[in-house]
Amino acid sequence: MLYTALIFGLLGSFHCVGMCGPIAFLLPVDRSNNVKKVGQIFLYHFGRIFAYSIIGLVFGLVGKSLNLFGFQQQLSIFIGVLMLAVIFIPQKAFNNYNFSKPIYRVIPKVKSALGKELKKKTPDTFLTIGFLNGFLPCGLVYMAVFGAIASGNALQGSLYMAVFGLGTIPLMTSAIYLGNFLNAQVRQRIRRAIPVLVVIIGCLFIVRGLGLGIPYVSPKPMTENVEANYECKTVASENKTISNQ
Repeated sequence: MLYTALIFGLLGSFHCVGMCGPIAFLLPVDRSNNVKKVGQIFLYHFGRIFAYSIIGLVFGLVGKSLNLFGFQQQLSIFIGVLMLAVIFIPQKAFNNYNFSKPIYRVIPKVKSALGKELKKKTPDTFLTIGFLNGFLPCGLVYMAVFGAIASGNALQGSLYMAVFGLGTIPLMTSAIYLGNFLNAQVRQRIRRAIPVLVVIIGCLFIVRGLGLGIPYVSPKPMTENVEANYECKTVASENKTISNQ
């Protein structure tokens, strides 16, 4: 399901430009030296992807713990349903429960640290800015986190989030070079398209969990494959025994 992470990154980066664009526009890159500028931008993206990878690692471990109890398929279906719920349930209903309140306590500290780093121009500054940027709350990052949980593995979860980060690079780099190049009307259209994207990927996770035997999309559970191979070997050995008699 890594392709869903790439899709999230590529299409979701339009949303990222709106949310994290101001940070990208304010990056203290050396605009007089193209080689140095490319290196600084690389460090910024590396910092973001490293932060996403850490997030994916943590939530991949959560998925692994659930996977150990044999809930991999059910987890994939649950994540898909959760994605659909986030889109179709009115935001007011979520606001009543304040799920993200602990996260928003950290935001002022992250923003304060970002503000200090944006005033510097040392090489490590761009790495730090990217790293801190990766921990800022974002709806698309939350969706990618769901995918990391569904991976059911710490390494896969980390890789899922890293691929998501890679998908955001082209547009975020364009934002650094070109500034606010998307007008309000285009951004509004993209925001309307993002929920459709989330619904499609949510459905893909549900289909994956159903184990319909569709290669790469909805493979059958490993237990079924093992049982099928066992039955085939048993039948073959029985036939061999009969033929030898």
